[in-house]
Amino acid sequence: MGDAERRFTRGLVEVRATDTRKIGGYAAKFNALSRNLGGFVERIDPAFFAKSEGDGWPEVMARYNHDDNRLIGTTDAGTLRLVVDGTGLDYEADVPASREDVMELVRRGDVRRSSFAFRTFEDDWAATPEGFPLRTLLSGALVDVAPVNSPAYMDTSTGLRSLAEQAGADLDEVRAAADTGDLTRFLGRPAAVVIDMAPSGQGDPHPLTVLRQRRAELDRRRTF
Repeated sequence: MGDAERRFTRGLVEVRATDTRKIGGYAAKFNALSRNLGGFVERIDPAFFAKSEGDGWPEVMARYNHDDNRLIGTTDAGTLRLVVDGTGLDYEADVPASREDVMELVRRGDVRRSSFAFRTFEDDWAATPEGFPLRTLLSGALVDVAPVNSPAYMDTSTGLRSLAEQAGADLDEVRAAADTGDLTRFLGRPAAVVIDMAPSGQGDPHPLTVLRQRRAELDRRRTF
């Protein structure tokens, strides 16, 4: 799944008290159900950012409203710092003088929300206790974080493509079901079985083994 997706968090972006030229907040919160994304809801597993974090957050940027022309900071330059804790993904960015307008908007409270863009490597589809389709993001790569004041339309085509692939269904059929609120009929379809014959190293388990163990754990929690 190579396409980038964007999500918005209810967490507030704020001016950090230690330095008035720093802004930050939670770009993502773990295990919190999203709003209806067009026929399904979503949550983020606490291990979702593990690979990006382990790689040192390469080439992650902070951009106002995800605009390439409104760069605020980067991990490569050390002007963007990311921390994963028990709540989620927290970011802190040093706002340059050329972005004083963003600084002022955050300070006044006009810009109050955060967003993050990501690419998904592994996800899982189940249902909430109420029977609503639930997508769990298991692993992926972080692209950017952003203070936002005008959330754009959230394109859910990548998520629906993931469900279609997992269910062995036609993408147009899944999209049509999303429009009518009927995605649950795809949740019971068997997924393709992938057997990895590559040798794993000694010590830590193979990454695919870890993902399969996590999927098995999620399967045990499913409520249909």
